[in-house]
Amino acid sequence: MDACEIDFLAEDNMALVGQYTSVASLKYDDQFDEDKRVMDVNGDVGPFNPAMPTDLPLWLAVDLKQRQKCRIQAPKWMNVDNLQELKQAEVDSALFSAMPDPHYIEITQLLINCAADDIPHADEIKTLVKDIADLRMAKLKKSMDGMIKEKATNARLDNLSMMEINIIRPLLTNALDQSYRLQCLQEEQLRLAGTE
Repeated sequence: MDACEIDFLAEDNMALVGQYTSVASLKYDDQFDEDKRVMDVNGDVGPFNPAMPTDLPLWLAVDLKQRQKCRIQAPKWMNVDNLQELKQAEVDSALFSAMPDPHYIEITQLLINCAADDIPHADEIKTLVKDIADLRMAKLKKSMDGMIKEKATNARLDNLSMMEINIIRPLLTNALDQSYRLQCLQEEQLRLAGTE
C-alpha cells in the first residue's frame, strides 16, 4: 500500500459539517434522493438541513468545502490542548502512545490544506502534529537500530499508524532481511569452523 492509498482510506473517516447551503444547490448528478440524502458507497449520508450539523465522509466534506458550500468542524482530538498532551505523552513514554485516530497525519494535512479557515489555531495544530510525527519516527528509528544490534528477526509495531508503517516499511524489511542473512552467514561460518 502506498501513501496515496492510505490517504484514500483516510478520506472515508467521518467529519462533522455545518452551515452548508441547501441540498438543492448541490449537483451530484442524481445521487440525491427525495429525503435530501446523498447515496454513498458505504450507505446514505444526510439529511442535509442547513441549521443542523451532519456527519459526512471526509471526501464529501472536503468536496463541499472546496465548492464553498459548507464549513468543516475539526475532530474533537484536533485542538491545541489535546495535541500538546499527546506530544508530552510521546516524549515521556519509551513505547508508542496510542493516537486519537489511525489516520491522524492524513486527516490533519487534508483539513489544514482544505479548511484551515474553519479550524481554530490551524498553524499551531499543523506544527504539533508534525512534531508528534517526528518524535514517533525518531523513536521508531531508534528502536529499529536497537533491534538490528540485538540481531532480532521480527518486530512488533504497536500503536503505529498506517502512514508511519508505510514510511518505515522499506527500511524495516531490508534491515530485517540483511540481519537474517548475516545471522545465517555467521552460523554457517561457525558450523564450518567446527567441522575442521
